[in-house]
Amino acid sequence: MAVVALAIITKNVLLSLVVGVSFGLFLYLSVTSGIAGALTGLIPEGVRLMTDVLCDGDNMHLLIFLALLGGLIAVLTVSGCAGAFSALAVRRIRSRTHAQLMTLLLGCVIFIDDYFNAITVGNVMVPITDKFKISRAKLAYIIDSTSAPVTVLVPISSWVATVISLIAPAMAANGFATGGMSVFLRSCLYNYYAWLTLLMVFLVIVKKFDIGPMAAFERTLEETGEDVSIYIDVNESVIDSMADGRRGTARDLIAIIAALVVLSLAFMVIDGGILSGAALTEAFMRCDTMLALVYAAVCTLLLSFIMFVVSGKMTLKQFDKAFQQGIRSMVSAMCILILSWTFSVVLGDGALGTGRYVAAAVGGWLPAWLMPAVIFLISAVIAFTTGASWGAMTIMLPTSIAICAAIDPEYVYAVIGATLSGTVFGDHCSPVSDTTVLSSSGAGCRHIDHVTSQIIYAIIVAVVSALAFAAAGITASALAGLAFGVCLTTAAVFAGSARRRGRSGK
Repeated sequence: MAVVALAIITKNVLLSLVVGVSFGLFLYLSVTSGIAGALTGLIPEGVRLMTDVLCDGDNMHLLIFLALLGGLIAVLTVSGCAGAFSALAVRRIRSRTHAQLMTLLLGCVIFIDDYFNAITVGNVMVPITDKFKISRAKLAYIIDSTSAPVTVLVPISSWVATVISLIAPAMAANGFATGGMSVFLRSCLYNYYAWLTLLMVFLVIVKKFDIGPMAAFERTLEETGEDVSIYIDVNESVIDSMADGRRGTARDLIAIIAALVVLSLAFMVIDGGILSGAALTEAFMRCDTMLALVYAAVCTLLLSFIMFVVSGKMTLKQFDKAFQQGIRSMVSAMCILILSWTFSVVLGDGALGTGRYVAAAVGGWLPAWLMPAVIFLISAVIAFTTGASWGAMTIMLPTSIAICAAIDPEYVYAVIGATLSGTVFGDHCSPVSDTTVLSSSGAGCRHIDHVTSQIIYAIIVAVVSALAFAAAGITASALAGLAFGVCLTTAAVFAGSARRRGRSGK
């Protein structure tokens, strides 16, 4: 929590992560090697951890994917496609509300991966939301609210394989006979935080429910025309200046984005063994998602080369320069990700082990009806502080299933749903979460402005979710808990909107 507070106070996430990694590593080394060992081993151990993080296959694939996607986005901008699409969309979209709803819809449609969602939706919608004077902070909030919360609810997504791989052995070890996919589907209705986050972002758009820092960003943009939440990288300025007079069309952009989505899905199921006879669901469960995204990005880049260079819409030199500038524009996000992964390792089982300590502290006293609410809160704390939603799932899913089996097995679906809800909360709004970083980057928003402006909404939904889990525990009904949460969320937004109108005299 100290790292989160430092990031908010200093508005410098990189510095805060460096301090967090250094301090956490110093504490760990002090216990294992003494103060002298900690002082002499801090830098070597820190370098080793960062090297290990970079040597991880999934992490490296994500960094490569981000670099390729940054290059692709720059090519689309320089070719004139992004501007043409923006001009077309602005003629069709009639209001700020419609522009935000389009962002929400696009975020729900691109459900295969939360990283892919965050970057793609942001870069497609930035020119459109800018035209309607929607702050980058609001755009980043909508993007972030439709990345992990959508992906975790869809059986065919990058989250499913990890979730099921953790659920199935834990269920078997604790005497449950139900299969992994069946459990996942039955627990989805209990994933209250994900459902209520989608409801909240819809209500925020429709009711214009801007509060806290978000209200300040929107008001400043409306009154002065300046978006103080915007982050313009010097490389992005170069990319924009290169786009003048290019001949790309809106159809070109739609074709490239559609190709990226289709190729991503295709490579996922191919890697998962669909050509060898595996069922579609099984193929998605077995695939290497990050590697599939890299393959899709490479093929899409080749397609864009054919569409723009071979057809004469761009020269080879222009394509190359745009691609290089696009990669440079991703460097800041990549640095934050590397430090976030290192910080997660320091807090994880390899060093301080904070997650398992917190989880183990509650196993002996939980009443059955309160299990879902408490497990949601514990999962949320672990995921928020570490920024590692999948790491929190790795800790909490086996632990929560074991606790449930010991206390009351009837609550197992509610407990699994609560665990996933808590990890989505951390993925959604932690300053050191991958998806939070990528949502900021995709929207071109200052990272800490995105964090501070969306966290109020996330906390409201988290509180309501905890109450909904308590209601579900008392009634033993998933629908009763969800209905209670929907009513509370709606009432909170309507009451908040009425209070704001009363203050403003409108």
